[in-house]
Amino acid sequence: MEREEWHALVTGFQEHLQAERGLAPLTIRNYKADLEPLREFIELKGIASLRDVDRLTMRAYLAWLHELGYVRPSVARKLSVLRTLLHWLRRQGVIEHDPVPPRGAMKLDSRLPRFLSQQEAEKLVETPDTSAPTGIRDRALLELVYAGGLRVSEVAGVNLSDLNNETREIRVRGKGSKERVVLMGDAARGAISHYLTEVRSKVGSLDSDDALFVNRYGGRLSQRSIQKIVRKYASQAGLESQVHTHTLRHSFATHLLEGGADLRVVQKLMGHANPATTQVYTHITSTEARRAYMSSHPRARKPKQKGQAATPP
Repeated sequence: MEREEWHALVTGFQEHLQAERGLAPLTIRNYKADLEPLREFIELKGIASLRDVDRLTMRAYLAWLHELGYVRPSVARKLSVLRTLLHWLRRQGVIEHDPVPPRGAMKLDSRLPRFLSQQEAEKLVETPDTSAPTGIRDRALLELVYAGGLRVSEVAGVNLSDLNNETREIRVRGKGSKERVVLMGDAARGAISHYLTEVRSKVGSLDSDDALFVNRYGGRLSQRSIQKIVRKYASQAGLESQVHTHTLRHSFATHLLEGGADLRVVQKLMGHANPATTQVYTHITSTEARRAYMSSHPRARKPKQKGQAATPP
């Protein structure tokens, strides 16, 4: 589905919400933000039109939201907004059937997002072969995603003009086109500097194309290409097949909290409007702390009984 078509569709939907339902501007903006993941999913899957969306697609979309780490209330809200959009599209004659099953038919499981250990994250970002131009680019890309906790749409949209290597800051555009500044450490800054000097400056024109990450033809890397890059190196690093860009984002948040970062700081760095969205990572660190304690502390296990070996709880 072309971005222009999506933009026209959402603009019409916003006008409907304002004129016919009388919703407040802030509520309308929230509706638009809740639909943004659907646009990303449609683009990622190469779906040409909303007419091609069926119930299996909707189930895959909800599963994808869970994989990205959206908590249950957030998924439920997005599903509610989606129902409103689809009802309007049926009235407009854009679609014939509502692909979302009746309420209650789609169970919203509450699952903690997948994340890498610090050792796994380090192994992943160091996997690219930096003796080749593509490897130099991919190393810089992985370092930046992990260093800044970026969404795939954000890293794809980063421009050279957004980068400030001296202050180690990058301006990104998140959900709802909201801008925020993310930080990067020495590893990411060094990898990006290497990429700019050895690869980016030799592909296309720095003046005519502002994209930070480009393919061999000088075009901006797409979200789909970035996801393929992450999966490729996750496989090479011997990690699970389900590792994707958002896994590094989850790892970013989890490792910050494990290191003692304040929850409000992590919320700001990730661009979360609601602190409850960031709160899920405290559950992850608490779960990991409990698992580490129960497996490591000598008095955490059940005491031995005569004739029996100690067993873990």
